[in-house]
Amino acid sequence: MLILKNGKTVRNEIIDLVINGDIIEDIIIKQGMSGQDCPKEVRPVQDAQGMDSQEIDLDGRLVMPGIIDLHTHMRDPGLTHKEDFYTGSRACAKGGITTFFDMPNTQPPTVTAQALTEKIAQAARVSAVNFGFHFGASKHNNIDEIRRVIGSGRARSTKVFMNVSTGLMLIEDTALLTEIFKVGGLVFVHAEAEMIDKAIELNARYGNGLYICHISSEEEMRTVIKAKQNPELHNRQHPIYAEVTPHHLFLHTGMWEVSAEADMLLRMKPELKAQSDTAFLMQAIRDGYVDTIGTDHAPHTLDEKLAQLTFGIPGVETSLALMLTAAAEGNITLPLLQKLMSENPAAILGLTRKGVLAKGADADITVADTAVHWQLGRKDIVSKCGWSPFEGWNFIGKNYMTIVNGKIVYRDGRFAADLQERPAGRFVFQA
Repeated sequence: MLILKNGKTVRNEIIDLVINGDIIEDIIIKQGMSGQDCPKEVRPVQDAQGMDSQEIDLDGRLVMPGIIDLHTHMRDPGLTHKEDFYTGSRACAKGGITTFFDMPNTQPPTVTAQALTEKIAQAARVSAVNFGFHFGASKHNNIDEIRRVIGSGRARSTKVFMNVSTGLMLIEDTALLTEIFKVGGLVFVHAEAEMIDKAIELNARYGNGLYICHISSEEEMRTVIKAKQNPELHNRQHPIYAEVTPHHLFLHTGMWEVSAEADMLLRMKPELKAQSDTAFLMQAIRDGYVDTIGTDHAPHTLDEKLAQLTFGIPGVETSLALMLTAAAEGNITLPLLQKLMSENPAAILGLTRKGVLAKGADADITVADTAVHWQLGRKDIVSKCGWSPFEGWNFIGKNYMTIVNGKIVYRDGRFAADLQERPAGRFVFQA
């Protein structure tokens, strides 16, 4: 039994959480949004079953359902000198992420049921946090594999690269794309510029849902907003979801000019845009057109980044801190932050017991200190790549504790001592 006392929700309620095993057994509201005590809601926390309960006083720290990142590249298998499920999941835990979803463009790519089975098994052996996978669509037509995997429920989404990709994953054949949209469940797309229009049309005609990854520009966001406002394109049968990354919110092309090193490090796909684009994306968040914050965590080693133009940056350790800082500076509200990073990702992929603080929900919990001011240094980074584009940045707000399936995996700068021998993460679609 684990009891978290005196946590503050995004709506300023003071609560106690009673965790029994891997489930939230009870929530005790001690003070409501009005700031008034709620004596009728209070039940003595000592009534919790078990004599060896652990109690932790959160002292008013922010308590949220665990952060869910729907867009990561953990580089496992095949590129594990950059990152792997062990190091990447620890980076997630440090950053407050309790569940990550990994993309299929690994080596080999996740375009067969066997490759998916092997990835699930490897992550289960080592992951500190929960995990799921997007299945991959291949230009060599793996429709039968997509149908088999989506039908089995081991993945509920298919990733399609409609612009740049590596190897066999860029798909330009419209007939093949049509078949993928028909059978691929929720289709996640890397689509830029006019490819966004094409993805929206395919979803409206054939699809079961479209998730547009890493929207990076005002022009692209305006396209998505227009589509979301059209009930013929965006409806219950054919929904459209919009994702924005922290790096497209907080980095811009002007930062390339700071130094030759910055010009090499701050490169990803889609590329950074102008500062006016970042401002428009933040406004789109406030206006309710953005559904999720996904990191597109795509680490490379520092040597690789500096040797030649290499696209991709790490992001799971800093995403929550960046958004907490935005909230502290008045750019977004804490309820909106929770919606973008916990509630919506869970709802989009049908994780009905995640993304909420409720009785009977999974005990995946993120606790943040919203008052702490701190600066990120290279020594703080646990991702295997060993660097961050946000080194030297000053933040307001930091993850304090990460609980996965009822187990504290990270607290105040320390990982659980037995995390290597007893990884806490589970595959999210297990029966």
